[in-house]
Amino acid sequence: MPNNSIPSAVTSDDGGLVDPTGRSAALDNLRTSRVSPLLSPALLRAEHPITPAVAKAVTIGRRDTVEILDGRDDRLLVVVGPCSVHDPDAALHYARLLSEHAERIRDEVCVVMRVYFEKPRTTLGWKGLINDPDLDGTYAVNKGLRLARQLLLDISELGLPVGSEFLDPITPQYIADTVTWGSIGARTAASQVHRQLCSALSMPVGIKNSTEGDVQVAVDAVRAAAASHVFPGVNADGLAALVTTSGNPDCHVILRGGSKGPNYDAETVADTLARLRKAGLPERVIVDASHGNSRKDHVRQAAVVRELAERIAADEPGLTGLMMESFLEAGRQDLTLGKKDELDYGRSITDACLDWPTTAELLDDLAAAVRARRRRRGNR
Repeated sequence: MPNNSIPSAVTSDDGGLVDPTGRSAALDNLRTSRVSPLLSPALLRAEHPITPAVAKAVTIGRRDTVEILDGRDDRLLVVVGPCSVHDPDAALHYARLLSEHAERIRDEVCVVMRVYFEKPRTTLGWKGLINDPDLDGTYAVNKGLRLARQLLLDISELGLPVGSEFLDPITPQYIADTVTWGSIGARTAASQVHRQLCSALSMPVGIKNSTEGDVQVAVDAVRAAAASHVFPGVNADGLAALVTTSGNPDCHVILRGGSKGPNYDAETVADTLARLRKAGLPERVIVDASHGNSRKDHVRQAAVVRELAERIAADEPGLTGLMMESFLEAGRQDLTLGKKDELDYGRSITDACLDWPTTAELLDDLAAAVRARRRRRGNR
């Protein structure tokens, strides 16, 4: 008679073990040294819940951002903050300064603090606070998720909206309910995974042109994100799930320059608006004053912003908002893993940033530009 029992393990022809499902240990996880438990999004949200003050800040921030993008609010959207958060205490210090200044110019500028936790790398390097919160290569991701969510809550408690880049497609389940404005970076704008993710996100999302400067990639991404999608993901319990989306109508293009140089000139802005129009999409553009537009020189961000302020005052069409990389101290510093105590307080360890005093001056310049634009429109 045939033996229908399944052995607990048998030896395969190549000497590896085969589990009861027939998978050979020699065929799976060849290059995976460890698989560790990851806390569920639901658990993290229960540990660090949304308060009424945070809910109000996120709701108002998202509403105002959409109103500006759609042209019903004539203020300027400005996303400003550190390239990537590595010190939550310094980031909260910066947030307090920014929140106070944002309140003074709130009639002209809607300020969103850039609070990025995931750092895309061209080759290798520190991948961000969520991935390596202790800055020592120990990759305590569960700790990083907790630190990130708590910081987002603390900043939102100030009434200051926050913006984050979404790099890993699972991470949004842990923090997206606290985020007013999202972004997709230049390295992932062409990714189908990220376009699908955008279609599911509950906030406006800016999508950058490619690192080479290809704007059409971002336009195509905005179009794809506006459509509905069905794709594998995870649910709030961290279980594999099939996600069905209705599409995100609030995505938009970010011009960030490229390997060939800046692309914030009036001609490129007009060309981008024409591409959006041709695709049947809303005509709105945000300019990133950093990266290729500053030729990776943080000091040049100020010149870019001041030029854009002049063009905003002259009522150039389509300039909906700006981005700046800014922190307490100017420039950047190198990180030696395991020696975070040796770092300068308030100075970036990724891209170089403007210092706070310069940032405050530029925010005032942009507020003045909006007032000048209103006067011009009032005289028509």
